[in-house]
Amino acid sequence: MIALEDVYKYYRRHGHRKIVLDHVSLDFQSGRSYGVLGVNGAGKSTLMRLLAGTELPNGGRVRRRARISWPLGFSGGLHPKLTGRENARLVARVYGENPRAVISFVEEFADIGAYIDVPILTYSSGMIARLAFGLCLAIDFDCYLIDEVTAVGDARFAARCKEEFDRRRQRADIIMVSHAMGTIRDYCNRGIVLAGGQMHIFNNLDDAIELYKKLNA
Repeated sequence: MIALEDVYKYYRRHGHRKIVLDHVSLDFQSGRSYGVLGVNGAGKSTLMRLLAGTELPNGGRVRRRARISWPLGFSGGLHPKLTGRENARLVARVYGENPRAVISFVEEFADIGAYIDVPILTYSSGMIARLAFGLCLAIDFDCYLIDEVTAVGDARFAARCKEEFDRRRQRADIIMVSHAMGTIRDYCNRGIVLAGGQMHIFNNLDDAIELYKKLNA
């Protein structure tokens, strides 16, 4: 599905080099959903952007053999001066989808009423997240990247999100970042702990969660 090949990623901050991934090679397999754990600052969101292709590594290569979503939780691809409807139309065209079908799905799923025709710079963070969820789910991806946003909105909306993702998981995979262990257990069947520039993969989620708790103690 996605393969990291000797990936090296770092940032320069205050004259120092912060290494996020230190020559990491890893194969995300199809038919598996991965929960990515790590302490604050470990580089989880950076990893998601690398997987999506919205950010490039300093060295190595990321290979994608599937249709990968943008990181859900990353709204940088939405134009703030466009309305929700206009953003939906733009995203549909970028991905070669039927704009009417995408807009219809987003209107029903996001449930933001007349705000669909208002520039999103006026939206609350919750409304932006609803729009982003609707847009992502309006398009069929082989793998959905989710960055710490599944609990957005009220309980009814959160339940709708889980129900929709449960349907998608019958034909698509998920790579998720979350600090909520219950959410990781609900969505994922493999665990990855990002620490010290390395990715430690576990077939047993409990083992990944145990290591994460030790690092976070």
